[in-house]
Amino acid sequence: MVYRFFAVAFLASAIAMPAQQEGPVATQSIVTLDSKTPQTPTPSNLTVKVNRHDSEMTAISRIRPNGTQVALLIDDGLRTSVGRQLPDLKNFITSLPVGVEIFVGYMQNGRVVTSQDFTTDHAAAAANLRLPMGSVGISASPYFCLSDFIKKWPGGSSEDGTLLTPKARFVMMLTNGVDPYNGSTSPMNQNSPYVDNAVRDAQRAGVAVYSIYYGDAGIRGGNASFSGQSYLAEVAQGTGGQAYYQGSGSPVSLTPFLKQFTKAMAESFVATFNAPANNNLVDLKFSTTLPRTKVQAPQMVRPGTRITAKQ
Repeated sequence: MVYRFFAVAFLASAIAMPAQQEGPVATQSIVTLDSKTPQTPTPSNLTVKVNRHDSEMTAISRIRPNGTQVALLIDDGLRTSVGRQLPDLKNFITSLPVGVEIFVGYMQNGRVVTSQDFTTDHAAAAANLRLPMGSVGISASPYFCLSDFIKKWPGGSSEDGTLLTPKARFVMMLTNGVDPYNGSTSPMNQNSPYVDNAVRDAQRAGVAVYSIYYGDAGIRGGNASFSGQSYLAEVAQGTGGQAYYQGSGSPVSLTPFLKQFTKAMAESFVATFNAPANNNLVDLKFSTTLPRTKVQAPQMVRPGTRITAKQ
């Protein structure tokens, strides 16, 4: 009886004890500086909090063109008037710095159909651009497509879940951003589990997601514009990207937004710091003492994430 009493007491105390925290692991994240003048971050002027606790910043490296991958994902349900924007898209692709890998794909039926796989031949990628099909809702949901693409992105992780070392990865989505599987659109945008999943998938893979709002072939009114733009902004904020839009209508030209995107990539760095070693996402909060400079970074990251800033 005494033995049984102590055994039960020991078991109860073991259950009550908090799980031990594993030691820190080197983790990397894309960090972009938003400043009117060129600024160079250093471990002394850039700080990070991980799960609300200060973490040591061990290194900061500029992302080089040959360490960059860009995925241009175009919604196949866009209005065919986007054909007027094809020259802007082609100019964007061909003007990318030498060494940047570009992918061109079309979002349809919950996945991304490849038009041009990752290549440094920018002229070939530009030549493979085509007019979207213009069928209402053909993407199913741009967030289904984004999640599926990120999970299949080459160099993400091995079959056993081991993190590999990919290049810095950026997505540029051209879409209306509406999630048709989350009920009717309204100014009071409701939470979407599909948008949340896309954000989490991008955070786990260390992908920064940018977007340009463009109307689809359907006529849904201002509420749909607001809903789509709001979701796109949510994805950008969660992953360290940006959502570009011009009122409730489609932009007259994509060039100004594409130039901002190119500038953002040129001002991006890989920050290395310590994070608790586990398989969960951890909260991030970057700040800087550089004057008139904002830091753009994901809100969460998977501990142990590695990014190749240059080769």
